[in-house]
Amino acid sequence: MKVLHLDTNHSILITQLNELGFINDEDFSSTKEEIENKIHEYDGIVIRSRFTIDSSFLDKATNLKFIGRVGAGLENIDCDYATSKGIHLISAPEGNRNAVGEHTLGMLLSLFNKLNKADKEVREGKWLREDNRGIELDGKTVGIIGYGNMGKAFAKKLRGFDVEVICYDIKDNVGDINCKQVSLQEFQEKAEVVSLHTPQTELTINMVNTSFIDSFKYPFWLLNTARGTSVVTKDLVEAIENGKILGAGLDVLEYEKKSFENLFASELPDAFNYLINSEKVLLSPHVAGWTIESKEKLAQTIVDKIKEKF
Repeated sequence: MKVLHLDTNHSILITQLNELGFINDEDFSSTKEEIENKIHEYDGIVIRSRFTIDSSFLDKATNLKFIGRVGAGLENIDCDYATSKGIHLISAPEGNRNAVGEHTLGMLLSLFNKLNKADKEVREGKWLREDNRGIELDGKTVGIIGYGNMGKAFAKKLRGFDVEVICYDIKDNVGDINCKQVSLQEFQEKAEVVSLHTPQTELTINMVNTSFIDSFKYPFWLLNTARGTSVVTKDLVEAIENGKILGAGLDVLEYEKKSFENLFASELPDAFNYLINSEKVLLSPHVAGWTIESKEKLAQTIVDKIKEKF
């Protein structure tokens, strides 16, 4: 079987597929149209998020048997159309879930203890102890929206704290010893921290908007290490300004390109300028699942799943 690799990944992916007898080609620079002209030669594709695999692309992939996405989500693939053509879809949420859980916890503790602000001030020669008095996580209720691989990993990281962990998910019976599943109403009545761990779907795009935020009983801290499209940035800014949201840790942004590799443009909206100037906001460039260890684990997961199926 011939496999085309469209993004760079850990070397074990190609090494182990070679050992399994696959023929592996790499093309990290051709345009989508150029790839479409030769995709009929391949049985498999391995991609991260370089471009969208849509119906037009899939129609040209006449021999394609599988698509492996080295990541958690499959939103850059027309999954329904691919499935209708008998193409097996492979993703690897198991590979970076631990990294996401750790990053989310790190963002939360940094926000609570004003570490980003304090670090900057000390470097500037400012020694403002009272101004940087933090708050403790113990005694808080942490709410997780989306209790799959990533949500479960974050809940596991919270086991060492004296906190109540609750989750809301559209699927029933997903709670476990680390987290109690509750209704949306109970979630909004209790949560003091809200962490998003949802895929990008029609239900989650623009999910966190003014109406959603105002439905919570208490002002809360928002964490988003999932997808930037889930949060309406201008509504988030308004909520920070009026105190409904106490602070936000954002690893993903509404303004990212679909490839996740860049922001949309050099000139970004006023809402983004607010975020980058706010001491209540902590930002990172879509790297929650982007560790040295997860790079290898993601690749290994894809290899294992290809081996199991083919």
